[in-house]
Amino acid sequence: MPERFVVIMAGGRGERFWPQSCAATPKHLLPIVGDKTMLAQTVDRVAGVVPRENIFVLTTQAQQAGCRGACPDLPAGNIVAEPMGRDTAAATGLAMLLVKQRSPGAAFAMLPADHVIHDVKEYAALLNVAFESAESADVLVTLGIKPTAPETGFGYIQQAGPWKRVGGRDVMSVKRFVEKPNLETAKRYLSSGEYFWNAGMFVWRVPVVEAAFRAHASELYAGLTKLESAAKSAGGWTAALPEVYPTLPRISVDYALMEKSTNVVVVPATFDWDDVGAWPAIAKHFTPDSAGNVLRGLAMVEGGANNIVVSESGHLTAVVGASDLVVVHTAQATLVCPKDKAQDIKALLKRLGEDAALRKFL
Repeated sequence: MPERFVVIMAGGRGERFWPQSCAATPKHLLPIVGDKTMLAQTVDRVAGVVPRENIFVLTTQAQQAGCRGACPDLPAGNIVAEPMGRDTAAATGLAMLLVKQRSPGAAFAMLPADHVIHDVKEYAALLNVAFESAESADVLVTLGIKPTAPETGFGYIQQAGPWKRVGGRDVMSVKRFVEKPNLETAKRYLSSGEYFWNAGMFVWRVPVVEAAFRAHASELYAGLTKLESAAKSAGGWTAALPEVYPTLPRISVDYALMEKSTNVVVVPATFDWDDVGAWPAIAKHFTPDSAGNVLRGLAMVEGGANNIVVSESGHLTAVVGASDLVVVHTAQATLVCPKDKAQDIKALLKRLGEDAALRKFL
């Protein structure tokens, strides 16, 4: 079997999970759902598909120590810190170079660190199908999530009919990638049956994705070539990354490659999937009390329903006579907001960042 690798992107901030999530301990370094950190759960899921020594984690300088702590069974050198965030196209390029250094013709997956997937067996089966697809032809492979609602917060992938069967599963040709739609457009996508949610899960061989960079993102490709050359010098990656990486264009892999490429196929995902984008999303993953309250830590509700209450540090957090709230208490800060206003947390964090005295709570 050809050598395979997985690169996990673990550099996000998870702002919508403030105050638990902050700069040093973002969403993927917290047990938002489950007993392990989201990153550790992601590593465990893919460890059945590739050897642990073939799993890389791309993160930030501030989070590198936390990622090492969350993944003690990965080689320390496999947890690589970007000097600064340059979006997902640059991260994909760096991943390509890291894998190329180990095995120039290998296939590798690019996966987010913070998704919830319970059906690990089906996930592994579909990831294997994606690898087999990438190894069988010069294609860029993505895994698409079948929409269950007219979501406006996701990008979409329109399929163009069957490509071929791989591992007993149908793999579809891709017609186009589309940006986050408005509600009416999302409803149309849902009813057509032709669209998948774009969950940002990709698999490709090094030469194929390198050809895509060369063809569709020439400025970025030139920077990656410079980075590869610098990494071969005496200082290696330690010297090359701070020098070259900040000069790479800031652009998403969807814009840079996927929307421009004609050799894209999609594996329809048949496993459960949730990107748990904000506090209200965790409710479906826990058993509520008789009034629909989800309680984590030392928390209680009296005379209220459908609340989410999270309490850390042995602190008792109580809600009386209120419903449909998110209440999160940590050692540093306490959040209280209506569930339908949870997306507004980002606006609050913007204000914190503008206040020198409050910036420490980010």
